[in-house]
Amino acid sequence: MDLLTPSFGLLFWTLLAFLVVFFLLRKFAWGPILSSLGEREKTIAESLSTAEKVKAEMAQMKSENEALLVQAREERAQMLKEAKETKDKIINEAKEQAKLEANKIFADANQALENQKMAAITDVKNQIGNMVIEVSEKVIRKELSSKPDQEIYIRKLADDLQSYRTARS
Repeated sequence: MDLLTPSFGLLFWTLLAFLVVFFLLRKFAWGPILSSLGEREKTIAESLSTAEKVKAEMAQMKSENEALLVQAREERAQMLKEAKETKDKIINEAKEQAKLEANKIFADANQALENQKMAAITDVKNQIGNMVIEVSEKVIRKELSSKPDQEIYIRKLADDLQSYRTARS
C-alpha cells in the first residue's frame, strides 16, 4: 500500500521539483513558445486574408474575362455581319455593272445592225439607181422604130437585171 499512499517527503520534493521546472519553463520556454505561436497565428491570419484578396481578385478577373469574351463575341458577330453586308453590296454592284455592260453591248450591237442595214439599203438604192441609169441609157441609145421592139428590149433588160440581182445575192 505504500505505493498508493505516498509519504509527505515524496510529495514535498515532487511538488518542489514541479514548481522549479514550472518557473524555469515559464521564464525561458513559454515566452518564446507563446511569441512564436502568436507570430504563427498572425502569419496564418495574413495568409488567409491574402488568400481571400487573391480569391476576390480572381473572381473579378474571371468576371472581367467573361465580359471581354462576350464583347469579343459581339465584335466578331458585328464584323461577320459587316463582311456579309459588304459581300452582298459588292455582288449587287457587280450584277448592276454587268447589266449596264450588257445593255451597252446590246445597244452597240443594235446600232451596228442599224448602221449595216442603212448601208445595205443605201447600197441597194445606189445599185438600183445605177441599173436604172444604165437601162435608161441603153434604151435611149438604141433608137427603136417601133413600140413593140422597145417593149421587147425593156423586158430583156429587166430579165438581165433580175438575173444580175440573183447573181449578186
